[in-house]
Amino acid sequence: MHIELVTIGNELLLGFTVDTNGAEIARALSSLGVDVVRRTAVPDRAESIAAAVAESLRRTGAVLTTGGLGPTRDDISKTVVAELYGAPLEFDPTVWSDIVARFARVQRSPAVSNRSQAEVPRGATVLRNQWGTAPGLWLEGPLGLTIMLPGVPSEMRKLLELEVAPRLAARASGAVVRSLVVRTTAIAESALAERMGEIEREIMPLSLAYLPGIEGVDLRVTAWGLPADEADRRLRAAADLMAERAGEHAYGEGDSDLAAVLLERARRARLSLGTAESCTGGLVGGRITEVPGSSDVFAGGVVCYSNHLKTELLGVPPELIAGQGAVSEAVARAMAEGARARIGVDVAVSVTGIAGPSGGTEEKPVGTVWFAVASPGQTESRRVVFLGSRKEIRERAAQTALFLVNRRLIAD
Repeated sequence: MHIELVTIGNELLLGFTVDTNGAEIARALSSLGVDVVRRTAVPDRAESIAAAVAESLRRTGAVLTTGGLGPTRDDISKTVVAELYGAPLEFDPTVWSDIVARFARVQRSPAVSNRSQAEVPRGATVLRNQWGTAPGLWLEGPLGLTIMLPGVPSEMRKLLELEVAPRLAARASGAVVRSLVVRTTAIAESALAERMGEIEREIMPLSLAYLPGIEGVDLRVTAWGLPADEADRRLRAAADLMAERAGEHAYGEGDSDLAAVLLERARRARLSLGTAESCTGGLVGGRITEVPGSSDVFAGGVVCYSNHLKTELLGVPPELIAGQGAVSEAVARAMAEGARARIGVDVAVSVTGIAGPSGGTEEKPVGTVWFAVASPGQTESRRVVFLGSRKEIRERAAQTALFLVNRRLIAD
């Protein structure tokens, strides 16, 4: 089955909103064996919407739209598509009851404009939206199939998963396009490629893509046009092989978060964690506490940007800072050991560095960061020089700190 995507909204074309909906829909549909052959973005103008939908239907016979289903005057997608199909809008009391009930849950009443969201093209199937006020719509006729979803990502995602995907899966051929991502960190793309060796040849007919980013390099392996069972089997074998070759640098699959991975590992080992941060200013602790349930593992952290606080809060000897500098192996080790003792945790990680854009020297250029991990009986340290902007250096440093803690936990 082939389908086109039309995302609707002035904000998409003006650059104020990134079209994450289109990417997410394409991934979901391809995994069902539905081939997305074109993606188009159009403004909130009737003539643009009508032309895009009509052209998609003429070319492909099926189109999925997002956006323009809200209660305001610029939300005109439903009206335009209804006119294309010659299906007048009719008030649906069931949809209106859903809208009223949703507002009642937050002790409010719907506005007069919300009533327009209960108008449905004659003959359309309503895709009930339990997460917002704009229902999805499924229209079929001589023109072809048009599926309309709200533009709010969380609502779109739920309707796509629970209402649209099952209907489209029933029409698909059974040959799917599926991908699996292995996440790696703290290793350069070139070094990772060397570890992979001739893996592209070994995993044929699958394809492999290297996707570098701030947190590391994702390895995305894709099966094209295979039966679902065979695709899943081949992807699983390829992912296992990639993770084995990446070694300690592989930490999860899909959208795995390294902070969540190390928290679960610490939880199983019944170990508590703490942080001591200078140049990252709390980013490491922030990454950890973003994970629900982190409080049973993470005791807390010390943000000691100034040298004075490194001494006062962590017990770093002032002569150590004076003699070797705040960005040094000795200070990083003293920070980690001080955090472990004063916070009272099993494992503590420290970060101290030069995030830039100024402050670097020939000996310690911008991007130089020292890390240390203190655990029972030992303290390990590492120096890394990161490239990029101040923001990128700090984010890469936070990810590396998490990697070093995770590696320490694996070794234990």
